[in-house]
Amino acid sequence: MLRLMARPVPLLERSRREFGDSFTLRAPPMGELVFVSDPTSIKAVFAADRVNTIATGRNLVLAPLLGEDSLLLLEGQRHFGRRKLMLPPFHGERMRAYEQVMREATERQLRSWPLGEAFRLHASMQEITLDVIMRAVFGVGRGRREELRRALLEILAAVRSPATIGVTLPVVRELPRFRKLAARVRAADALLAAEIADHRADPGLAERDDILSLLIEARDPEGEGMGDSELRDQLMTLLLAGHETTATALAWAFELLFRRPDALTRLTEEVRCGESGYLDAVIEETLRLRPVVPFVGRLLRRPMTLDGYELPTGTNVFPAIYLAHTNPSSFPDPYAFLPERFLEGSPETYSWIPFGGGTRRCIGASFAQFEMRVVLQTVLSGAVLRPGSDRPQPMVRRNVTLSPRDGTPAILAERRRFAIEREGALSPS
Repeated sequence: MLRLMARPVPLLERSRREFGDSFTLRAPPMGELVFVSDPTSIKAVFAADRVNTIATGRNLVLAPLLGEDSLLLLEGQRHFGRRKLMLPPFHGERMRAYEQVMREATERQLRSWPLGEAFRLHASMQEITLDVIMRAVFGVGRGRREELRRALLEILAAVRSPATIGVTLPVVRELPRFRKLAARVRAADALLAAEIADHRADPGLAERDDILSLLIEARDPEGEGMGDSELRDQLMTLLLAGHETTATALAWAFELLFRRPDALTRLTEEVRCGESGYLDAVIEETLRLRPVVPFVGRLLRRPMTLDGYELPTGTNVFPAIYLAHTNPSSFPDPYAFLPERFLEGSPETYSWIPFGGGTRRCIGASFAQFEMRVVLQTVLSGAVLRPGSDRPQPMVRRNVTLSPRDGTPAILAERRRFAIEREGALSPS
């Protein structure tokens, strides 16, 4: 259990080498956990999402932070209904309306980077994606945004370690570390409550296009909307999950490009020519080789046969994203960073699953890929970056994500230009 929480990838790889694509880990107190990684089994698990539910333990880990009404924790018909209500802002033209916000946030960070000195790209990507999700959720120019931003960053810093799982135990919650975390969550809750109240009181609410306004206006088939408590839980989910994962994926994209200078050169040239084919391939290959989350889980509500094994009701089954993405049958030379493989055609549907699948597939998947595209375009158009370390970054677990250990050290060698000048002119260096 300790290895699964702290260093999941080595444990999963060792288990695959020893037992094959499907295996059981016995991890108290959760019990037997069945991992599958072949596309046929993964497809079967995701196809049964209307019957099965989330794996044992997920509510325990996430509920103290996100709240019982978080979309990540809802089950059955209630989950499906809330998902339909929340999906529109993350697709199509509404999603593209945030493109300018993404570019501006990236340019602000680019201006702050020291010239010729090593800095951590992961931290900068976190600043960008948090700025983007807060502006997308609340709208531009809200006076309370900076205070809420600081509160969220304090929460993220407190839950970065895998040891945060201790917050699930009532006795452990009384330790000073976890009491301090609870106080930070209460402070963020007060700010969110004030934002919700401000939005509800706005006479022009129906004309606003920020996500909170859209959620307040949304109605289910019975004409019911979300109460303040549920809105709080959905906002906390979007703010915390919606920025940390994308920031980590961007940090990995730069790290992997640093180890393949020819790919970085090709991508930079194509971006500056306004092309996007190789850019999309880089994003897809990054999400394959460095999935932010190594596995997702389901609790079986009826028996299933997976990879020849009969699994009874009550079994916790985990589609192993990392193992599926490094299966040589699906991806030859699986540990090599080869964006070119995605120029040759799409992989089998259930062999590339960085956002999970089924009815619980990440609601922000399209938003995240779009944001990665905009940030990479903006950085590579306006800067020349070099690796800040000769050593490849190993994966470490930070809360639920697999992150680069040292935060992707980088050196800004040159500022070339900004597509749009903001907040004062800056001459190219």
